[in-house]
Amino acid sequence: MRIPISPTLLAAALLCLMASGAHAGWLEDLKKKIGDTAPALAATPVTGPTSSVVLSDDEVVRALKEALTRGTQQAVTNLGRDGGFLNNPDVKIPLPDGLKRVEKLLHSVGQEKYADQFAATLNHAAEKAVPEAAIIFTDSLSRMSLADAKSILRGPDDAATQYFRKSSEARLKERFLPIVQVATDQAGVTSAYKQLMQKAGASARFLGAGAGDLDGYVEAQAVDGLFRMIAAEEKRIRQEPAARGTDLLKKVFGALGK
Repeated sequence: MRIPISPTLLAAALLCLMASGAHAGWLEDLKKKIGDTAPALAATPVTGPTSSVVLSDDEVVRALKEALTRGTQQAVTNLGRDGGFLNNPDVKIPLPDGLKRVEKLLHSVGQEKYADQFAATLNHAAEKAVPEAAIIFTDSLSRMSLADAKSILRGPDDAATQYFRKSSEARLKERFLPIVQVATDQAGVTSAYKQLMQKAGASARFLGAGAGDLDGYVEAQAVDGLFRMIAAEEKRIRQEPAARGTDLLKKVFGALGK
């Protein structure tokens, strides 16, 4: 559906602007049980404090992968739906800094609906792109080595998020960009804005970061928002591993007394 817009009004605005300490949780328990001085994960079985069940290092690593799979899937699902970005203040994509004065100007003359519609199209474009992350994260987890798992278990609270960013960020941007381009081209307000920016030529650089490359701005914001959500899911997993839907997770968390 195309969104109605007054290109003249938006062009005038653009021209005007140019002229002017919680509980650590199960991951930390695993760190203690593996031990920082252990030569390798496969060398030491893990036993829980309230159970006689012996956990092999293979089970621990597979449980880690399974829990992280659930966390990434949750983040992708929450963001990759209508309103996933737009209705979430933690990841909502604002207008680029260079267009904030345009937004203010439109609000001052009672035409805020155009600014709001414009911002909405940016967020909806990100929502359309995010589902592409699912297969990339799945592949990244399948490639996780024992060394990667050790680093995550012994690392900071966002160690898994750092792992995903390092292993997946470039591919995420590559997959997101063409989807964002299609989505913004199809939206009336954003399509009109792009045409105006093309006509502005070299003058567009005075609008600041993000204003000249709208698609690149949305793609970068979408990727950053996704990693913020993954970090939040990782924190939740570390503090309250409530999802024990499989025998493996039940065995590992049960042996750890969780």
